[in-house]
Parts: sequence; C-alpha cells; structure tokens
Amino acid sequence: MNRIDSTFKAANAESRLVLAPYVTVGYPTRESAVELALAYVEAGADMLEVGMPFSDPIADGPTVQLASQIALEGGVWLEDAFQMIERIRSQTEIPLVPMGYANPFMHYGFGALAREFAAAGADGLIVPDVLPEHAHDIEAANAEHALHLIRFAAPTTPLQRLRQIGEGARGFIYCVSVTGVTGSRAELSDSLPAYLARVGKATRIPRVVGFGISKPEHLRSLHGRAEGAIVASALIDIVQASPPGRGVEAAAAHVRRLAAAA
Repeated sequence: MNRIDSTFKAANAESRLVLAPYVTVGYPTRESAVELALAYVEAGADMLEVGMPFSDPIADGPTVQLASQIALEGGVWLEDAFQMIERIRSQTEIPLVPMGYANPFMHYGFGALAREFAAAGADGLIVPDVLPEHAHDIEAANAEHALHLIRFAAPTTPLQRLRQIGEGARGFIYCVSVTGVTGSRAELSDSLPAYLARVGKATRIPRVVGFGISKPEHLRSLHGRAEGAIVASALIDIVQASPPGRGVEAAAAHVRRLAAAA
C-alpha cells in the first residue's frame, strides 16, 4: 500500500487530521532544508510536501515565492530534490510528496522524473498547473512507479466537475481553500465547510486543505470536514522572522502546536 493511503487510513482510525508541513528544496539552504524537514517530522508531521523551486510559481504567493527565489539563487535544481527526498526518507517512513510545476518536469521527462522520485522514496507528486484532462502522460508515468498524482479542487469548482476530478484520483484531493494564491491568513473562509462538504459528496478520496492554513484553531475547525491540512507560508514566515540559527527550532515548535490541534 502506498504510504499516503496507509497514513490516511491510520489517521481516520484515530479520528485525527493528517498534518502536512511544506518545505522548499534548498531553503533556507540545501543543508538546513533537510534539517527543517526532519525537525517537522520530529514535531509530529504526518506527511511532508516538498516544494521544488521554480521561477514562475503561478499558484504561490509572496512567501513561498521568496523561499523559491532564495533556493534558486543558491543554484538548486531537480537533482537537489531527489537528494533531499532520499535523505529524508532514510530517517522516516511518513509520506513524502514533491510539488512542482509542469515546465521543468516536462523538460526533465515525466518517465525519468517519476523513476527518480520513486527511487528517492517519494510517494506522490503535486503539479498545480496540470489539469486532469491533460495529465494522461504524467499520470501514467507516476502510476508505473506506484506514485499518486494529486488532483486539485477549488471553491468555485461545481459538483459535476468535482465528480470528474474524483474519478481516478489517487492519494488525496488538494482542496484549495480560497480563490487566489498561497499565503498565511488570519481566518478561513466562512464558505469552506460547505465547499468541503461538496467535495465529500463527489468523492471518497481524502480531502486535504491548503492555502491559508496557519493556526491550531484552523486545524480544529477542519475536524469532521476534511482529512488533512497542508501548512506552508506560515512556517516560512516563522523561519524568515527568526534570528539567525533559530528558524528551524521556531518553525518546528509551531508544527508541534499544529500537530496537537490535528
């Protein structure tokens, strides 16, 4: 069984959410990115989203863009993602799900990409700018290597479209919480419960909420409405605001608070 599937099955049995912090390959540096990821695991992360830096990340807000730019200026490329996942995998069995955009993945080759990610120990792949209708090649390449290609839903997605997204979906549905880009938000939308209920009506695949999740109370509000949550910008903000050498500790402490709420 894919680690993503077994993780959601275990979390469901324990009536808890799957918490998935986001880490950027090469941010703050190549070495500290691995340190940060492992600190999140130690703090209680159930799954990690591992972001591949890209120069034009259309789904990401200023915070994730900043982390991506810092990593790119450090010379990070796909090979660094493979190496980072391999190093994390050597220390944990939680699901590792790389995220990136179609352009560099197509340039590398979907088959070679899936082979390298699987060999490194990844469990799935998130590509925000590929629609299910255009995903046949990359889905087939991932399936060949037992990786789940994650599909997206948005608050504006109608029920029939949600049913289409759910057909053939694997792992989980990434439920974007707002219409917009990533970024930490003080409050979640009042319409989020109804939106998640529509997704749940359309498919039995686990729902994971991303974009704006930042506080323990956000996670508590998702109990019974979703099966997991991704936290990205809030953690990068903490790293950026911390004194030199203290970012990993501070961000991991926040993950610990989030895990308690999950």
